[in-house]
Amino acid sequence: MTRGSNRLTGVLSDNRVGLLLLIVVLVVLIGSLKPMFFSPAFVIGPMLTSIAIFTVVGLAQMVVLSVGQMNLAVGGMAAIGAMGSAMVFQAFDVPLIVGIAVGLVFGGAVGALCGVLIAYAGVNSFVVTLAMSFALLGLVPAVYSWVSTGNAITVQTPGLAELGRSKLSDLCIGDTCGPDGIPLILFVAVAAMIVIGLLYSRSRIGREILLTGSNDRAALLSAIPVPRRIITVHTLSGMLAALAGFMLGASTGSFTPGIGQEFMLQSFLGPILGGTLLAGGYVSVIGTFLGITITVVIRQGLLLFGVGIEGLNILLGTILLIALSADRIRSVAGARSRLRASRQHSPAQSKEEAVVS
Repeated sequence: MTRGSNRLTGVLSDNRVGLLLLIVVLVVLIGSLKPMFFSPAFVIGPMLTSIAIFTVVGLAQMVVLSVGQMNLAVGGMAAIGAMGSAMVFQAFDVPLIVGIAVGLVFGGAVGALCGVLIAYAGVNSFVVTLAMSFALLGLVPAVYSWVSTGNAITVQTPGLAELGRSKLSDLCIGDTCGPDGIPLILFVAVAAMIVIGLLYSRSRIGREILLTGSNDRAALLSAIPVPRRIITVHTLSGMLAALAGFMLGASTGSFTPGIGQEFMLQSFLGPILGGTLLAGGYVSVIGTFLGITITVVIRQGLLLFGVGIEGLNILLGTILLIALSADRIRSVAGARSRLRASRQHSPAQSKEEAVVS
């Protein structure tokens, strides 16, 4: 009986369960007030596309948060990655997978540069990524104006339109077709979630990254290559941001310098609402997905009720402030509990533990 009650308490205290219940409540509430909310073509499809893109953006921020740092250049990395893909498609007419890979290289290279400056030059991640954001803000439009007319690149590569705008209902076996309203691009986000989830839960590199986020000095003493792990997460962040930028370009059919401009807020909202710690050491891939889903559902619902973009930004900013405050409270509470636990040990026990470790 006690074991069952403890298990139930653990489930109910899981942040992800609360997010899932909140999503269900919001969907039922909005759908009952605005039945159009359940329209596959006009609401569900576009909403799932936004969830897919913003989930990858959230993962791009989450991997950097895992070491206690941040990436303020997520939008710029998305823009330059999408630009790299579009330029290769336009100039060389390469297959779809090759263009995607080139975009990931563009984003990863920018992320790696940020990581090197942070890891070896000792510059704060806030400063480095903020400077990179401004640099990309000027570089990307300049390159677009040089390689295209109208500051946009329209790509006709086979498979791009299908990936970006097709739905499961377009895939049929005989007379049986998939459900309407589910975009194929959603599976790109699912694949990214699986890869990142396996990285952190099954690989040595993932464990080393989390240990670096928990305590970088202890990680160094444990022979973990902390500078390389910092570069790893920033490179990975750049690649994920570039993937999100490509997904946005594919979904709209046009690659422009404006790709990534609305990524910053979403990149923080998803991971923080999902339980990822700002201080590092803990991430939640599923939580990031659920956090993004909540923000997209709220945004879509408010749009149906006629709320303007200004009101949406105010609400999302308020949600982020609340989430940041909750993260801080959780960090302080955790530090106090660890301090109380350490005081319960006798000096002899502490000395013995130090020798054993």
